[in-house]
Formats: sequence, structure tokens, C-alpha cells
Amino acid sequence: MDLAFTEDEEDFRHRLRAWLADALPMLPDRPHPADWPGRRAYDCGWQRMLHDAGYAGLHWPKDAGGQGATPTQHLIFLEETERAGAPYVGAGFVGLLHAGPTIAAEGTPEQRARWLPPILRGDEVWCQGFSEPDAGSDLASLRTRAVRDGDTYVVNGSKIWTSHAEIADWCELLVRTAPVNADTPKHRGITWLAMPMDAPGVTVRPLRTLAGTAEFAEMFLDEVRVPVTHRVGEENDGWRVTMVTLSFERGTAFVGEVVACRRVLEALARTAKANGRWDDAVLRRRLGRLAAECAALWRLTQWNVSEAQRTGGVPGVGGSVFKLRFSQVRQELYEAAAEVLGPDALDAGQEWVADRLSSLSYTIAAGTSQIQRNIVAERILGLPKGR
Repeated sequence: MDLAFTEDEEDFRHRLRAWLADALPMLPDRPHPADWPGRRAYDCGWQRMLHDAGYAGLHWPKDAGGQGATPTQHLIFLEETERAGAPYVGAGFVGLLHAGPTIAAEGTPEQRARWLPPILRGDEVWCQGFSEPDAGSDLASLRTRAVRDGDTYVVNGSKIWTSHAEIADWCELLVRTAPVNADTPKHRGITWLAMPMDAPGVTVRPLRTLAGTAEFAEMFLDEVRVPVTHRVGEENDGWRVTMVTLSFERGTAFVGEVVACRRVLEALARTAKANGRWDDAVLRRRLGRLAAECAALWRLTQWNVSEAQRTGGVPGVGGSVFKLRFSQVRQELYEAAAEVLGPDALDAGQEWVADRLSSLSYTIAAGTSQIQRNIVAERILGLPKGR
């Protein structure tokens, strides 16, 4: 088997490197992490640059407005942009990595035409309205109701941990359209809606995190009207559509961060050599093991992306294997960073300290590690469901 890059792939890499070298100096200074309007403008500006250069939605199918790149080209893009220090998707996370791919896979031609081009251009930002105060890991227990009234749904309820809600134009929203009873299990009465965030009755209250930022919010919905034409998939079939969304969230949304973790490891080694902590053999072994973990995760990423391409573009349950291990590795990485920093790990202004705080959420966000273990046990290993 020839594992070398092809001539076309190497040409793609060289052209991308040249473009990044020209484009990155043109970016303005990064805004403060707590300045979300500023971060939206910065992230959307970068997305427009990618779009104009032909790199937006690189791996999306061409009929969804993407470039139809191969899995290898997609991975080369992630490697090169991360190594060059290019911005991450940031405020575009939900639109580019969750809602957009879901609409591309499940939406009507009209829905694709309406929502996908603005996502790819960076013109519109999406948030995710899934979790509720009593429906987090057990997402199917959600209670936000949507009642059909002619050509609209009337929505009432609340959401929590709504990513980027205060700066979003649209929300990928899960609602209950059929009550739970003996004939309708809780998974079968859910519908996936695209809700405009400026609709009357939408109230957003930002939630401040341990790191001092407010990328999450509570969202309250009071008699909010959403057109039926904004439903993705059939009524009461939203759980199946949601599994498509979550497969993207767990399967491919974090792949760029694997490259970032490998870069952080290299920086940790340099810092440890500079401040004398490299003399600790235990720390050296710890960093070496993490390097091996990250290399293995990158290989798993390559397999997941290739498998998704082979099976029609939607990631499979292999994404849960990746999400489960990556969450733990990221936490271990920033614990190692704290060891390298020593007393400076208590200084919030130091590099990696904010990342250490945010890493605590990774075993909860996008499906807890307990949920991922259940998925692996039931859908990959074929073990019986717990009672």
C-alpha cells in the first residue's frame, strides 16, 4: 500500500501554504476572548477570506456549495491552517460543523439554497438549542413544546448551554411535537427546526463560564412562531436528524483540535527545557505518552473522515470512540501544562491556563463520556442495553 501523498495532494498543500502566508498578515488583531461581538466579526471575516479563496466548506459536497475535496485534502487543510496559526472556526462552529452539514445531508433543495451559502460566506452565525435544564445527557427527555398552528409552529420552553446564542442569527432547535405516551416513546416525538433568533418571544441570558467568557447562554421561548418550512426532516423524525447532527459534532468537529494539541505538546516540551522541568523523567514520560496518544487520535481521525466519505459523508459511531478518548487526552494535556508551568499555572494570564479550565468541559460537552461509552458498548461491541 502506498501511503505517500500524491502529486496533486502535495500541490494542494503548497498552494494552501502560499495562500496562508499572504492572507494571515492581513488579519486584524484578535479581539479579547470576552468580546463576543468582536469575535464574531473577526471569525466571520476570516470565513469570508476562506470563501473568497475557495477554501470554505472544503469537504462539503459541491451540491451543498462546498468544494468536494477529498478526505486527504481536508486533513491537509486542517494540518496546514493549524500549523500556520490560522483562526479556528470560532463563532462559526455550530453553523459550519453542526447545522450546515446536517442541512446539507437532510435539508430540501430550498433549505440548502437559503441557509448554506450564508454559512459558508460567514454572513450568518448559528447556535445550538438542544440541552434543557432537565434534558442534558438524556436529551430525548426534552420538554420544549411546538404546537402546529397552520403554517407555523408555536414554540414554548427553555434551553440551556446554548452555544453562541447572544451573537447568533439562527438556532438549530429541538422541540417536542408529540407527547410521550405508550404509543409514542420519547425519541419519536421530536422535531428539528431552524429558528430565527430575532423572532418575537426569544430571550437570551448569557452564562459566564469558569474561564470568564460567555459562549453559552440560557434561552427562553415564549410563543415563538417558526414557519413549518423551517423544519428539517419530517415532523416527529427529529431524533434521527439529531443523530446526524451529533455524528458531525462527535465525528469531525474536533479534528482540527487534534493538530492543535500536537502543537501545544511541542511548545510544552520547549518550555520545560527552558525552565528546567525537562530534567524530571516522569514529566518527560508523560509528555511522550501524550504525544503517542495524539498521534493515535490523528490516525483515528483519518480513518473516521475517510469512512464518512465512503459512506456518504455522514460520520459513523467511530466518532464516539474519538470523542471519548480525545476528551480525556485534552484534559491530561493541560494537566501536564500545569505541571510544566509550576506556580504560574495559578496565573490566569499565563498561556494554557484558560485552556486548562475549558478542558474540564470536554468530558461533558457534545455528549458526556458516559453516553459515549454506552454508544460504543451497544453499537460497536453489541452489548445489551442497561436496564
